[in-house]
Amino acid sequence: MKSLLLIYLLLISVSSSAGDLLPVETKTIEIYRKVVPSTVNVSNIALARNFFNGEVEVPQGAGSGFVWDDQGHIVTNYHVVQGGSSFVVTFYNDPKQYRASIVGTAPDKDIAVLKLEEKPSKLSPIPVGSSKDLQVGQYSFAIGSPFGLDYTLTTGVVSALGRKIDGIGGVKINDMIQTDAAINMGNSGGPLLNSSSNLIGMNTVIFSTSGSSAGLGFAVPVDTIKMVVPQLIKFGKIIRPGIGIGIVPDSMKLRLIQSSKGLVISYVDEKGGASEAGLKGMTQDQFGRIYLGDIILNVDGIEVNNLDDIYQVIEKKHIGDTVEVKYRRAGKVLKTKVKLKTL
Repeated sequence: MKSLLLIYLLLISVSSSAGDLLPVETKTIEIYRKVVPSTVNVSNIALARNFFNGEVEVPQGAGSGFVWDDQGHIVTNYHVVQGGSSFVVTFYNDPKQYRASIVGTAPDKDIAVLKLEEKPSKLSPIPVGSSKDLQVGQYSFAIGSPFGLDYTLTTGVVSALGRKIDGIGGVKINDMIQTDAAINMGNSGGPLLNSSSNLIGMNTVIFSTSGSSAGLGFAVPVDTIKMVVPQLIKFGKIIRPGIGIGIVPDSMKLRLIQSSKGLVISYVDEKGGASEAGLKGMTQDQFGRIYLGDIILNVDGIEVNNLDDIYQVIEKKHIGDTVEVKYRRAGKVLKTKVKLKTL
């Protein structure tokens, strides 16, 4: 075994001294050259008031993104564009800055779509792959602008699959790809690629105690992107099923029922399935006294105690499906069927 290793190291040494590239190096260069024209920098611009000049544009952050189609749609992370009033997109080897505006966002998936107000002479949509057949150990390649260093390539492997990461608004993002390809601030929104140069994910977040890469990067899988982006382009939001209720925040729930179990319904949408099924929210009388409505205990047999719990159950359903809801009303445990409608 040791002799084989020595022969391999000797071959690498001979190859390098001769100025030749190893096949793996040639492949990596090919991936970079193919995909870098599809990768962009995204600058988030906010309006600020200036005493002398009135409103002025102030850069408040930057990230990465990629070209989705030849219509000028750019995909990036929601947290890259969050809070911005306008956006500037730049391309590889193109000094011009292109203005863009938001088409749609999906905060709970950390996905946003921009559209260029003016397109460059040539757009190169990113080659889109699949994430359903990914395997731990296969090579991964990330392109982005960590710390403002434009169009940086890092390499690694797919370290794990199916990770669940905290998202925005108390909802977790499921099925995230974990990679050890170095991801740092500024990489957010950039593409994660396989060895065929195809998009397999969007680099989104790192786990680090220092703020820099520690080999724990996470990407939204491309199968999620393929589901969400067309809806954002067409509708400006995700069209998803829901039961048509609002729920009381956890901190208030504990004060109301002295328990972390269940979901306290704050209101019921009169056009939603919950209303048709007879579920009731909180009410208030003329003296300002508040009365509890129904407390949902489980949906289709799955216990729900917070927003993420019910979101994960409903996300797997389709508009028009029916779910069984067990709930408590005035001390009695009841059941009802609720039809899921468009949110």
